[in-house]
Amino acid sequence: MLELSAIEDAARRIAPFVRRTPLMQATALREPVTEADLWLKLECLQPTGSFKVRGATNRLLTTPPEALANGIVTASGGNHGLATARAAFQAGVPGIIFVPKTVTPDKLERLRGWGADVRVVGNVWDDANREAQAYAAANDAVFFHPFADPAVMAGQGTVALEILADMLDVETLLVAIGGGGLISGMASAIRALKPSVRIIGIEPVGSPTLLASRQAGHVVRLPAVTTRVATMACGRTDEAVFAIVDEAVDDIVLVDDEEMLSAAKWLWSEMGLAADLSGAAAIAGIRSGKIALKPGEKVCALVCGAGKDALV
Repeated sequence: MLELSAIEDAARRIAPFVRRTPLMQATALREPVTEADLWLKLECLQPTGSFKVRGATNRLLTTPPEALANGIVTASGGNHGLATARAAFQAGVPGIIFVPKTVTPDKLERLRGWGADVRVVGNVWDDANREAQAYAAANDAVFFHPFADPAVMAGQGTVALEILADMLDVETLLVAIGGGGLISGMASAIRALKPSVRIIGIEPVGSPTLLASRQAGHVVRLPAVTTRVATMACGRTDEAVFAIVDEAVDDIVLVDDEEMLSAAKWLWSEMGLAADLSGAAAIAGIRSGKIALKPGEKVCALVCGAGKDALV
């Protein structure tokens, strides 16, 4: 587990540079998805459109400025790339972002809007990650890993501090999983402050990275990644991330790409929220019936990323 103090320090450190996002109750709906008392944590309202800005900002602020001279490099399905591009912009250094071919046109446009040098490499994140790490090593640049980095994980964990401050009676927390940095950071905070909370992760059917590792009892590399959701596509997680998830996360469910797309359309039509498919994953888990919730149960679902996926 991450130390609670590391997450609390991250919260204080990044506060001037990120938004304290609101909770919105899912009420007055034409098509309710559950009889539970459902609240949405709107991380889609962050400056770059996702929670990733928390981790990248904490990583930036814990890195000596002189180490940044040759730029910041990362590999991303889109959201972490945007957060890293913003960090490079803030630091006044080059941001070199490697993305797979599955990245959405919307994310590409926004990455270039931050002035990033965007390089499209490979079919999945793992391909882009190999190239990004090689580039960083060859050019003495700083690599911002999207999930296997304690500073990044601690930054993501600050989402949980805000949820507990605003919704102390929360009983169940629903969190999308890509590489696992978000859920591991949040779970570390939750288990330290309110261990009774049930934590459920949601992965794509086409990229069940943490579920497959949990079933095997150790980190495994998936034989194939078939989801088209680039922000949740990861062929292999990190050992430290897996250790936290295996200990602290109660359950992991799988949703397919079409269920996430349908959920994103629901978020737009019912809540006026433009979520990307990862941002709709928690709602997809509810709407598909794969997450059992009791009437009146206090549930918080993360809308963790913004995008135009449901608007086209």
